[in-house]
Amino acid sequence: MSNDWKNISEAAVAVLNTARPREKAETARLAAAKWRSGTLPLKFTTQPPLRPARPDKPVLMMPADMPKRRKGGTEGNRRALLHAIAHIELNAIDLAFDLVARFGDLMPKAFTDDWVQVGDDEARHFALVSARLKALDCYYGDLPAHDGLWQSAMDTKDSLPARLAIVPMVLEARGLDVTPKMIEQFKRSGDDVSADVLQTIYEEEIGHVSAGTRWFKHLAKQGGLDDKAWFQELVTEYFNGSLKPPFNKPARNRAGMPCSFYEPLADLLSDGQEA
Repeated sequence: MSNDWKNISEAAVAVLNTARPREKAETARLAAAKWRSGTLPLKFTTQPPLRPARPDKPVLMMPADMPKRRKGGTEGNRRALLHAIAHIELNAIDLAFDLVARFGDLMPKAFTDDWVQVGDDEARHFALVSARLKALDCYYGDLPAHDGLWQSAMDTKDSLPARLAIVPMVLEARGLDVTPKMIEQFKRSGDDVSADVLQTIYEEEIGHVSAGTRWFKHLAKQGGLDDKAWFQELVTEYFNGSLKPPFNKPARNRAGMPCSFYEPLADLLSDGQEA
């Protein structure tokens, strides 16, 4: 693929339009390196696609139709868990560069700096998880995956505050809640290498949630809005799931999102549901 991009939007869209997973990750890392070197002007001339390019595999299913992963330390379960993480990381590459291409012209340069860096991190995460899958004689695409992450992107394609509220501040924040237990699961299975990979991802995802929270607060301040009330309003409108405790409050606090943001939503969205 040609990489003679004329500006950051062309580079971001090139990432989105790359179908092969490994090539997508490599393109993301090259785009980030070029951006940091100052060779990509801050111009926005290319519109992102509604959906990023995807390989023929994995087969994408509705979340409700996905096979249930059983808890335990078998190699098959570890493959399934790592495959699911790889799928999340691949989607996260596209989510970061879609933020740049779709909304970068509305925001200060520091916004593009942040999300290019996030996209670079996610590409590195995908490579790390892919290497662990290979060590278990499995490859990304061997198992089915769900399309829920990109559905959230499509639902928020016309609203930057909604995108920030739903993707980094709900979906990625949920990753902060569940990843420590996954790390312990791998350690109990004797797979310290996979546990270390997840620990790296976990620490860096705190920074990604922090970026989303910081820019959401920036938009709230710009509009003279209460950031917590606005976040809760947007999540109620755009998010179809529920916010389920327990929450990883220390990690969320490090990301700049105290419990006053999300705990009222957990009560509201679960109202009438079994706890």
